[in-house]
Amino acid sequence: MKETSELLKQRRKKLDELAKEGINLFPNDFKVTHTSQEIRERFEQMEANELEKVEEECSLAGRIMAVRNFGKAAFIHIQDRKGKIQAYIQKNVVGSTHFNIFNKLDMGDFVGIRGRVFLTRTKELTIKVNQIKLLVKSLRPLPEKWHGLSNIEIRYRQRYLDLLINIQVKEVFYRRNKIIQMIRAFLQDREFIEVETPMMQPIPGGATACPFKTHHNTFNLDLYLRISPELYLKRLLVGGVERVFEINRNFRNEGISTQHNPEFTMLEFYQAYATYEDLMYLTEEMICHISQHLVGSLKIPYLDKEIDFTPPWQRLSMKQAIIHYGQIEPHILEDRDLALKYLQTLGLSPSTQDGLGKIVNEIFEKVVQPHLITPTFITSYPTETSPLARRSDTNPEEVERFELFINGQEIANAFSELNDPIEQKERFLKQLSLSESTEEVGKLDEDFIHALEYGMPPAAGEGVGIDRLVMLLSNSASIRDVILFPLLKPGR
Repeated sequence: MKETSELLKQRRKKLDELAKEGINLFPNDFKVTHTSQEIRERFEQMEANELEKVEEECSLAGRIMAVRNFGKAAFIHIQDRKGKIQAYIQKNVVGSTHFNIFNKLDMGDFVGIRGRVFLTRTKELTIKVNQIKLLVKSLRPLPEKWHGLSNIEIRYRQRYLDLLINIQVKEVFYRRNKIIQMIRAFLQDREFIEVETPMMQPIPGGATACPFKTHHNTFNLDLYLRISPELYLKRLLVGGVERVFEINRNFRNEGISTQHNPEFTMLEFYQAYATYEDLMYLTEEMICHISQHLVGSLKIPYLDKEIDFTPPWQRLSMKQAIIHYGQIEPHILEDRDLALKYLQTLGLSPSTQDGLGKIVNEIFEKVVQPHLITPTFITSYPTETSPLARRSDTNPEEVERFELFINGQEIANAFSELNDPIEQKERFLKQLSLSESTEEVGKLDEDFIHALEYGMPPAAGEGVGIDRLVMLLSNSASIRDVILFPLLKPGR
């Protein structure tokens, strides 16, 4: 700490000296003509004698990341958004005044440079500087190769330094951006339109979760950060928007883990005149498309394993999966008392109000989900756990729904939509009567029922966890690694 404090004093002293010399410490008039990547692409194939004949000058700006000063000349490495490049500064070229200013610069400062490109004796592409300008003076020293900033929580708190020092971290977020761009293009090519629906809702709906509560002063109205956009997107189906999607944040006032953050990004889309089976094919096609174009393969490394996206993906009903992975007799899943006893042997204690469907679902999460490493669609969910999904025509105790699991994580949830307003209201009321939660979720969305009464076309809808998908496709172990600023406890 004492050493850091001394470095801060030294940098502040240099800042004051530059100010006394009349140097503009924070100008914004330097014009960039090339990035480091453009310079490499333009000149890296040329030999030294060819570069000598090139009169073109390049202007580049970035942060100083390394300095080797020899007294009357120096090499520096400058980092911009495209990478790093070396520059060579000579006192007899830039002049004594500018070289003296350069000597007051530190690693981490932003500079603008101008000059011609040449090759050093070690064949490194370098800019021979004839002009250098201070753009920003950094008052804090950068970490040295992450020394002293290895604590992962500090990396999340100071993400700006994490991005600056660790190029792999920056690549994860560039990859995240590409994934979202490809999802948008994929859906738009299939005539889906992108919309934005309310983040603050008078009644939180579309999922079972604890919401965050806020208050609107002008209307004197309690509102909730949305847990899902589902009911608003379905209103658009009623309005004739037959293919619609939204990529945006959801908020759930629940736990934090390597797979959960209180605010997270979801893709949610709806297609009229489609079933959940249609969306299985669409989802498989979309993720394979992203993997192929992003990674160049349908087989991707993830931590200590390889995940194969090659279609067709495995499909199992929930009960088939439990029987297969749990090695239990089928009749146990048909009797509430037997299923309850089996669940208790797993160390779980369900609510006394839970019906057979919820108990079977809990058994599935315990004995099956961790084994679903390769992409697997689990179908035939209990009606009891799916209040917005259409009942199966062959078994009213089950709904037309799937969840996609990869590496033991739920990646997507989809179903054929319930569009019968009478049944939907009955299910909502039953759900409310069994709810043990507080008033935040104890309200019936009458306006949504009202919308359904005008008629919603048969449709299917799906939600895809963007953060978890990015984790898989960027080989990241934690959801915090793919969210720029994850929620953390307040620091000291």
